Amino acid sequence: MSRPTSRLLEWFGVDDEWERPRPAIGRRDVVLAASVGAVSLLGLELVRSAGGFEHTDVPVWAQWLVVSTGAALLLGRRRWPLVVASAAALHMFVAGVTMPEVMGQISLQIVYFVALLSGVAWARDRRAMVVVVGTIVLFMFAWLGWQFAVGSAAQEWLVDEQGTEQIGLFPQIPAAVGISLLVNAIYFGGAIVGGGVSWRAARQRGRLEEQTRTIAAQAGRLREQAVMDERLRIARELHDVVAHGVSAMGIQAGAARRVLDRDPDAARTALSNVEAVSRDAVTQMRRLLGTLREGVGEGVGAAGAEGDQPHPTRTTDAGVGDLAGLVDEVSGQGLTVTLDVVETQPDAADRLPRGIGLAVYRTVQEALTNVRRHSTADTVSVVVRVDESQPRPYAEVEVVDNGRPRHGTSGSGLGQLGIRERAATHGGQVDIGPRVTGGYRVRVRYPLVATS
Repeated sequence: MSRPTSRLLEWFGVDDEWERPRPAIGRRDVVLAASVGAVSLLGLELVRSAGGFEHTDVPVWAQWLVVSTGAALLLGRRRWPLVVASAAALHMFVAGVTMPEVMGQISLQIVYFVALLSGVAWARDRRAMVVVVGTIVLFMFAWLGWQFAVGSAAQEWLVDEQGTEQIGLFPQIPAAVGISLLVNAIYFGGAIVGGGVSWRAARQRGRLEEQTRTIAAQAGRLREQAVMDERLRIARELHDVVAHGVSAMGIQAGAARRVLDRDPDAARTALSNVEAVSRDAVTQMRRLLGTLREGVGEGVGAAGAEGDQPHPTRTTDAGVGDLAGLVDEVSGQGLTVTLDVVETQPDAADRLPRGIGLAVYRTVQEALTNVRRHSTADTVSVVVRVDESQPRPYAEVEVVDNGRPRHGTSGSGLGQLGIRERAATHGGQVDIGPRVTGGYRVRVRYPLVATS
């Protein structure tokens, strides 16, 4: 097989495994066939009224039947494309032999064109399509060739008998047949090429849809995996929180036992500390377990799912005191990060529960990661506020930048979901989104009052 032939067959998808879905006959097909039929019959009668069929002796009902059946072929052009294309070719031949003036109407020519185009565009078996369409084209051009041969013979007879003069470069009858040949080459070629283009476009759309489904499925699996990884990390943090609390309770209880007889006040203080530590540990344990009990499909995400963190720290003992190192690590390369820790009382940030301190650190870590990956910002402000003087004390972290979203870098959104999950673990409130004055803000407030 020659290279041009193989490339042509490849263009028509002869060896392609993709099959275009075959829709059932629907409202769209019915409306198209009915509209074409109505317009064709109207055009038929207009031409008849103008005297266009004066050489046609076929009954009117037969003309109506030919036009109506031609339009009806369009009903199954997508469902049975090759059958319709073959029927349209047969229809064209029979109508052309018996009533050529009717067959030449523009409405029927459109029907034949659409039928052939649909055969190329909708055929599922591409090899069968090449055979059927090739046969139709060969038959039609053989018919035209026969007309050309007859036309040449008729021209010779006219010249011999009547001495007709040649006006142009070509004799009159062969010239007329040649025009028909050229017009039909454009006609059939346009239908075949148009059908091929339609099929290739449909294949491209089908592959894009398949890729979209695959990407969505992979994203779902990655999302679930990220959720599980985050829950495992929370479980480790739960272990550390509970282990720390139990260890502290053991130490305080041991101290209370030793001084119970000789220093009751010190024993009471130690037991009070045991009570406070136990309540704090139980509260944090309930929150963490509540998060872990949520289903994977309930919309929770994982911090760190957006990719590499800006700081390599992955320990479970990070807190507000480690933010300075994190900020130093992120600053540079066109990004300036400032850190302010606002405390209403001295060392208030150091007294934060370990779980909340870690949540503040992770929130800043994820927010700075998002700025690096998805924003045009060159300045970021990190503010941590710890207020123990209010009736409802709180710890708040706010990360504000001055950038806009960078095109082509949209993330999965799991990082922000992770921030919300951590906040929910500690009963916090989250405010994430663009600011009216420009830039982007991530703000989370954690209550410091133990809630049962």
